[in-house]
Amino acid sequence: MIDALRDAITHNAPLYLALGGLVVGLLFGAVVFATNFCAMGSLADIHNFGDKRRFRAWVLAAATALVGAQFLHAGGIVDLGKSMYHAGSGLNWVGHIVGGLMLGFGMVFAGGCPSRNLVRAGSGDLRALLTIVVLGLFAYIAIGGLFGPVRAWLEQATSIPLKSPTQGLGDLLASATGLGAATAALVLTTILAAAALIYCFADPRFRASPVHVFSGLAIGAIIVAGWALTGLAFDEMAAKPAAPISLTTVRPAGDALQWLTLYTATPMPGFGTASVFGALIGALLAALAMGRFRIATYSDSGDTLRSLGGAALMGVGGVMALGCTIGQAVTGLSTLALGSFLTFAAIVAGGFWGLRVLERQIMASV
Repeated sequence: MIDALRDAITHNAPLYLALGGLVVGLLFGAVVFATNFCAMGSLADIHNFGDKRRFRAWVLAAATALVGAQFLHAGGIVDLGKSMYHAGSGLNWVGHIVGGLMLGFGMVFAGGCPSRNLVRAGSGDLRALLTIVVLGLFAYIAIGGLFGPVRAWLEQATSIPLKSPTQGLGDLLASATGLGAATAALVLTTILAAAALIYCFADPRFRASPVHVFSGLAIGAIIVAGWALTGLAFDEMAAKPAAPISLTTVRPAGDALQWLTLYTATPMPGFGTASVFGALIGALLAALAMGRFRIATYSDSGDTLRSLGGAALMGVGGVMALGCTIGQAVTGLSTLALGSFLTFAAIVAGGFWGLRVLERQIMASV
């Protein structure tokens, strides 16, 4: 049955990827808006109130995605080794750490991470819409534009070669212990998922909050759905194989801007581009259904500068780190990529750093 489904999807992969990306993005946008799922907000809750429920929802999303993605990989539905998170023979540690710090710091001043701003834009926030546009522009500047050569040189100069086939923790453990790669991945998945679930559900406040539990499970499941679709659509024999991927925001934000300007050349959007538009639509529908659609804009010039500066930092940092609070800290983690764990830690550190700096600025202005 899986082979028949794969054949049907690969027969017209561009169409399935576009439609699937739209649906996956729509579900993501609706869930994020309805549940107030927010990585930056989770750090602010801890910093300001000591409330870790939204952070635990983030961890639960990552654990859910990890279990689901590894199950798909073991079942041959998706080859996670073909994803961008496992590409290359070295570890770009500077990109993951510095890029993660930049993204974490920037998301505080931009009022949310890339994914959260995408959802806010769909609900009528013009500040968030401009943030996404600037983020996408700076992402492209960092990929192949003005900053591209410097970024590429830095990656090549600091990359650490690895003895394992990929930077996947399963491959690294297999190389170090002699275990089979599949066995090593299963062991790590079990340990990490169990630890995450214990961390989340050991807290009675989290257990008693259905919206936080649901948001973590739902976001994780949506990531798994993205992996399933792109895994089944992957065809190495295609003229331009589209590597398996799931939700991420930084590069797709730039891709969406490019698609809008070059539609006649490439009328069928890719999975990432379609997911961006889907998230906007999903957030719009949820906001309208809940009576919470509101047009919002900047309060003053200081608010504008902080937001746009944060957007620029997220665009460059997200490219350096290969993802954001969703693209690396959930989607990337689900592949057991070492770089994704480094990025997650750096984003959290950068977020707390940004919150302290912003707090000092606010106190100084009072």
